[in-house]
Amino acid sequence: MSKEEMFKQLSDAVISCKKDAVTAAVEKARSEGIPPAEIIEKGLAAGMNEVGILFERGKLFLPHVMMAAGAMEAGVKLLEADLPKDAVSKKLGVIVNGTVEGDVHDIGKSIVSTMLQSAGFEVHDIGRDVPLQDFIDKAKETNANMIGMSALMTTTLPGQREVIEMLKEQGMRDKVKIMVGGAPATQNWADKIGADCYAENASEAVARAKDLLL
Repeated sequence: MSKEEMFKQLSDAVISCKKDAVTAAVEKARSEGIPPAEIIEKGLAAGMNEVGILFERGKLFLPHVMMAAGAMEAGVKLLEADLPKDAVSKKLGVIVNGTVEGDVHDIGKSIVSTMLQSAGFEVHDIGRDVPLQDFIDKAKETNANMIGMSALMTTTLPGQREVIEMLKEQGMRDKVKIMVGGAPATQNWADKIGADCYAENASEAVARAKDLLL
C-alpha cells in the first residue's frame, strides 16, 4: 500500500467515526514506518477537516463530529510515545472559547472548539451563557493568545463588543486576539467592534486562528 493510500485509509477511518478503525489504521501505518507526525497531519487531521466540512454541509451531525474527534484522539494517543517530547507539548496557541452571557446555544461553538483542538490548539471551552468577565479571567488564568466568542441571537451580540471594551479597560486588549462568530455576526460587525477576525464556520475558525497566531 502506498503512503497516499495509507493516509486515505487513516482519513476515512476518522470520517467513519469508529475508534477501532482509527486505531487499526494507525497501527498499520506505524508498522509501515510512516513518521508519527505525518500520520497525524496527513491522515487523522485531514479526516477531521473533512468531518468539519461534511458537518457544515449538513451531511453529518454533532454526535458524529464528537465521535470522530474521540476516534482521532485515540489514534493520536497511540502515537504520543513515538513523538518527540516537544511535539506532544507544543501547541499552536491557547484559545478560550465560549458563548456570551444570555445565550444558551452551543452546538456551533462546541464544533469550533473540537476543530481547533484537533488542529493542535489548546482550547479551554468555557461553555454557554458565560458571564463576560469570565472570558477575561479565563484568558488571564490560561495565558491565552485568543478569545473566541459566539452569539446566536441579535440581543446577545453586544456582549462581544462589551468584552472587547472590558479588555481595553483592564489593559489586556493588546495581549489577546479576538475572534467572533454566530448567526447574526458578520465581517462588518467584527470590524465595527474592533475584533481581530470573524469566522463563519468551524473550518474558517481554524484557518483564521492559524493566520493570527502562527
